[in-house]
Amino acid sequence: MKITAAVTRGIGGPFTVEELELDLLHHNEVRVRLVATGICHTDALVRDGVYPTPHPAVLGHEGAGVVDAIGGSVTSVVVGDHVVLAAAYCGHCKRCRAGQVAYCENLLAADFGGHRLDGTTSLSTGEEVISSHFFGQSSFATYANVVEESVVRVDKDVPLEHLGPLGCGFSTGAGTVLNELKPAIGSKLVVFGVGAVGSAAVMAARVADCAIVVAIDVFEERLSVARELGATHTVNSKTEDLASRLDEITSGSGVDYVIDTTGRPELLRIAAESLAVRGTVALVGAAKPGTEATFEIGSSLVKGWTFKTVVQGSSVPQVFIPQLIQLWRDGRFPFEKLITDYRLTEINQGFEDSKSGKSTKPVIIF
Repeated sequence: MKITAAVTRGIGGPFTVEELELDLLHHNEVRVRLVATGICHTDALVRDGVYPTPHPAVLGHEGAGVVDAIGGSVTSVVVGDHVVLAAAYCGHCKRCRAGQVAYCENLLAADFGGHRLDGTTSLSTGEEVISSHFFGQSSFATYANVVEESVVRVDKDVPLEHLGPLGCGFSTGAGTVLNELKPAIGSKLVVFGVGAVGSAAVMAARVADCAIVVAIDVFEERLSVARELGATHTVNSKTEDLASRLDEITSGSGVDYVIDTTGRPELLRIAAESLAVRGTVALVGAAKPGTEATFEIGSSLVKGWTFKTVVQGSSVPQVFIPQLIQLWRDGRFPFEKLITDYRLTEINQGFEDSKSGKSTKPVIIF
């Protein structure tokens, strides 16, 4: 069938809106009519060649829409269901079998390979093959053939237009707090970078009843929103001395948890040095492969501190996304405050506004 999609054709080049051909469903797929899809930093990294998805490609991995058709082996949804699309996973490796689908041993092939696991793609111009199945979905399109593992059914009374970012950015931030770190009541938690992921972490920290929640960024607008979302303190790292401010806020006792969404080595060093005894740094921000960070390991040995990387908030999408929707219903996860709407033809502007800080979470509405 004919669809409209945004295609990235060259490393670092703009997206072009084109008419493509979507092939027939495979038995384990769901055809989804997209209502909306979020724009994520990971899309920009792939567009710019940092991650290895082949070009030309249709990216997008925060889709939300309506089930249009199902393959013969699909059992989790029926035609007409409302769904959010999340990352793909193989379902049969050791980590998937253990319920740790965010750490699927076949993640690179399932999410970044640019094709189905059998080597086929679902998209073409008729003559030219286009990479598909980005994160199992490729949602920068009016329709997508999506692997069943990426599909999460949601209640029809929840507005679909803004649910897509629950599939990646918001789940990553909130899940890092609620699924991975699980801070005790009264903990001190710091978030480096309060874009979509970091803002979700701020909201989750208040859900977890952290006593001190510090939001750090270089954009005053984002810091202002972070205060609305529950940050007890904000620091502009462009104009303030970050280490001194964290020492001041904690009265010299250090912080229990730092979530870094930036992937910047110099900030990770500061994060580690700001920790209290038995503190933890959780890195969720993507960096270019080969990036290294250095830490002091002499006097810090006695702190018993932890550094860990966290993928997709260590969540099972089919479990965690409905939980986030319930928190939204309860008024405890007001993620709609972060969203700015765009049309598909405005996709390049959405990426630019995200980079400049003008928009925290751009969402394309079809």
